[in-house]
Amino acid sequence: MTELEEKIRNEVGKVVDPETGLTFGQMNMITNVREIEPGVVEVEFVPSSPFCPIAFKLAMDVKKAALKVEGIKKVLVYCRGHTMEKSINEMVNK
Repeated sequence: MTELEEKIRNEVGKVVDPETGLTFGQMNMITNVREIEPGVVEVEFVPSSPFCPIAFKLAMDVKKAALKVEGIKKVLVYCRGHTMEKSINEMVNK
């Protein structure tokens, strides 16, 4: 893991799931962080339930958190394991 990927993972790990009150880091919801080109990262996460009603909000929270990291130009967020993951991913990454 690169230094930038580690910084992203740490920042995104602070996002709180309001349904549980726990952070993404505590719940191990971040499955992958990868820098695909300089300043552009992909972040994958799995919501706490395949039917999580706030998965889109969580995806946006992840994106906002990752964008706080210095040197980041673009963040692509992918929700995995959700019944509406395709729609969520399309909306978040427009």
